[in-house]
Amino acid sequence: MKGPVRAPVIAGSWYPGDPGVLRSEIEGFLRQAPAGKTPRKPSVIISPHAGYQYSGRVAAHAYRALEGFSYSTVVVISPSHRAYFPSVSVWAKGAFETPLGGIVINEGLCAKLLEASGIFTGNTRPHDAEHALEIQLPFLQTVLPPFALCPLIMGQQDPGLVRDLSGALLGAVENPDDVLVVASTDLSHFHRAKQAEAMDGEVVRLVGALDVETLGRKLSAGEVEACGGGPVLAALMYAQGLGRNEVKILKYAHSGHVTGDDSSVVGYLSAVVY
Repeated sequence: MKGPVRAPVIAGSWYPGDPGVLRSEIEGFLRQAPAGKTPRKPSVIISPHAGYQYSGRVAAHAYRALEGFSYSTVVVISPSHRAYFPSVSVWAKGAFETPLGGIVINEGLCAKLLEASGIFTGNTRPHDAEHALEIQLPFLQTVLPPFALCPLIMGQQDPGLVRDLSGALLGAVENPDDVLVVASTDLSHFHRAKQAEAMDGEVVRLVGALDVETLGRKLSAGEVEACGGGPVLAALMYAQGLGRNEVKILKYAHSGHVTGDDSSVVGYLSAVVY
């Protein structure tokens, strides 16, 4: 692989670092998830990004819906947890590596995005320690044949950036049937389970209705929460632009379902758009 390689930074902590153990764990999660078959090839999935012990079972529902399909390119849109910047960071060359092997970058698509709009930056520093993008990759490597990657991190999630990102993707993706967009997000954070379930239930309802306008407004007002709200909105707007208007909610759960502690939970959602 030519060019810079982004090495995994959360392997061995957020998910197993041993390739055999990692693949076995993911395959176990997938076996537990019901088949999420759709009548049309998925164009977008929404998947959580906590450690696998907390959200892996929920993520598996989205990835199970991809089984039997192939894509030349996967675009993963992640929020930024550790860097603040007013743009979208593109790792535009080289490869990403996980314990399951390397994933080459779709340098052509990344270059088109960088050329298309000033919202994109080639500064890759936001990728250095970000978990929300990396956590999706071993699942993708397990369920899909080899693919190229377009890794995007949103430094801000304001409505203008969301709109510009979705528009840039619509303009740059030449064959939408051959490209999957993954929106990486968790939902509400650190509320009691009852409150979290009420807030998250509204997000689930609005995602299921593909009501991007209301979801964006409620996220901006703090009425509901999603740390990857920007990626979700951008991915849904992209799907709408393609005329892909069917959404299947596959699974909702929160960390209290794993830990047994309902005093402070984090919400997780899997969904597919086709």
